[in-house]
Amino acid sequence: MKIHTTNYQNTFIAIADDSNAARGEIPAEKADLKTLAGWQFDIISNNPYQYNSDDVLFLAHALQKDLLATEFNKAKAEFFSKGQACLRASALGKRYGWGIHHDAEGKIAIYGCETPAYQDFLNQAGIKVVKAMRSKR
Repeated sequence: MKIHTTNYQNTFIAIADDSNAARGEIPAEKADLKTLAGWQFDIISNNPYQYNSDDVLFLAHALQKDLLATEFNKAKAEFFSKGQACLRASALGKRYGWGIHHDAEGKIAIYGCETPAYQDFLNQAGIKVVKAMRSKR
């Protein structure tokens, strides 16, 4: 079975062109339930440069679905057996104003669009800059 990946190296995902965010915002919960963006935010912000994109996407999925740790291996293989949307499609960059930096090893951290570090990544040599996907066509 083919395994797909969403990992980038030396890449910065800037906020979407149609984002209204003026600063990085913590994703709101809906009806006392954490959203997928909320899980992604918690994982990345609490563990900067410890996980790659695949790790974050799967962990957020597993937490949202309340999977047991004993189910992770099988569930992860199933999850990546078909293509998954990368973090360019995440609400973190589309709605909530977070840029996502992937280092040389593919490990990630987030930066609010109002921060000097965010601006530095936009102009840094050796870093490929891509935009988060637009919400509207």
